[in-house]
Amino acid sequence: MEQQLEELKRRLGEVFDLQMVGALLGWDQSTYMPAGGAEARGRQMATIGRIAHQKATDEEIGALLEDLQPYAESLDADADDAALIRVARRTYEQQVRIPEDLIGEMLAHSAASYDAWTRARPANDFAAVRPLLERTLDLSRRIANCFPGYQHIADPLIDMSDYGMRAETVRAIFTQLRAELVPLVQAITAQAPANDVCLHRHYPAAQQKAFGEQIIRAFGYDFERGRQDLTHHPFMTKFSLGDVRITTRYNEHDLSDGLFSTLHESGHAMYEQGIKRTFEGTPLANGTSAGVHESQSRLWENLVGRSRSMWEFYYPQLQAAFPAQLADTPLDTFYRAINKVQRSLIRTDSDEVTYNLHVMIRFDLELALLEGSLEVKDLPEAWNTRYREDLGITPPNDSNGVLQDVHWFSGPIGGAFQGYTLGNIMSAQFFAAACAAQPTIESEISQGEFGTLHGWLQRQIYTHGSKFTTDELLQRTTGGPLDIGPYMAYLRKKYGAMYQIG
Repeated sequence: MEQQLEELKRRLGEVFDLQMVGALLGWDQSTYMPAGGAEARGRQMATIGRIAHQKATDEEIGALLEDLQPYAESLDADADDAALIRVARRTYEQQVRIPEDLIGEMLAHSAASYDAWTRARPANDFAAVRPLLERTLDLSRRIANCFPGYQHIADPLIDMSDYGMRAETVRAIFTQLRAELVPLVQAITAQAPANDVCLHRHYPAAQQKAFGEQIIRAFGYDFERGRQDLTHHPFMTKFSLGDVRITTRYNEHDLSDGLFSTLHESGHAMYEQGIKRTFEGTPLANGTSAGVHESQSRLWENLVGRSRSMWEFYYPQLQAAFPAQLADTPLDTFYRAINKVQRSLIRTDSDEVTYNLHVMIRFDLELALLEGSLEVKDLPEAWNTRYREDLGITPPNDSNGVLQDVHWFSGPIGGAFQGYTLGNIMSAQFFAAACAAQPTIESEISQGEFGTLHGWLQRQIYTHGSKFTTDELLQRTTGGPLDIGPYMAYLRKKYGAMYQIG
């Protein structure tokens, strides 16, 4: 068994390395690659993806997993080896269903589509990417149809990101959450909006970068195993557990854009940096799911980064870094500004209260696209209609409408967006559990100390990688299943105090 286990790890390690090479090519395309490299980059990413898929679906891996199953069953379910065999089998059985050529086709197409999107969005040119998006939809359906027997065509795509979730389950959660959020949004937006003029003065990018990196160092992001670069749409990526990178963007007339993108991506990165190093090169060396991953980015961005406690410590330092911009702005005004609730167009810039409504719109639209009840040519109109109905605001152009998110232009349609709202829900559950276990956390945050919180997350979540499913991880850390209760309690307490809502 020991010899077979080592052979399995060796083969899985080759797959992992190839996948990390693919991630490196993707990071370079999104950061430093000149525009002229786009065509070749798509070909290169497809080549690496096909080779990785060949190795990942090799019959020898299937045979090794079959031979090792009795050994896995002899171990405690929580044992690392048992988890490795279990997760590797699940991954293998999923990947072996998707033809190698389809993987290569999707990767090459996604690279070309992303390149076109980087030009189409600033040019407000949906027509330029419409044929690419139609092909993306076709490829997405073909991938989903590799998994016959689904209830909804989106189910296989959702399952790839949030294992165990289905369209029906997500819809039920979203319906429950929407019923709670809409009255809260209405109560807040009926009042005069917060004054956020202080965020829209001139903030030089270099100084923004220095201040943001100061905060995430304090959070626990390790720059010895990471770095931050610029991109069109911020993201986190890794090339090994010793090389976990983040990207951001700066708007010199919107302090919150770069600052909170940096805090957000550091949450993703600290999760990956905290995975047990012995998991390197195996399927365990990843986050549990898109939702759990998002819970960490949103926890650090919002529950910590937009808290009054943190800014009681950091606001004097921010004023010192930007005296001309903030000397006349008291903490209360700044705190209300960074938590301003408004009906807005851009998901990534939206506040905590309306954010999930943006996600629900995208989720519903991609289900309609996959079902065939909505055609790509009608997507901009459908997008604008939903924004008018759900948020009372109509995008003035496609750049701030259907073109704003990179997701449908850099990968499949389906499976990406639900994780954001699932993550928001879980962020409050995890934070509440951390504070219950370590009651000093909130007072420490007000002193600029984050070690206790980071340590709890490291022990309870990060170190496990993908060893446990989302449901298992929630049960272990919070004592129960996914629950919108703590999230709504957090929003009502925070915004109820801010807007005097009972």
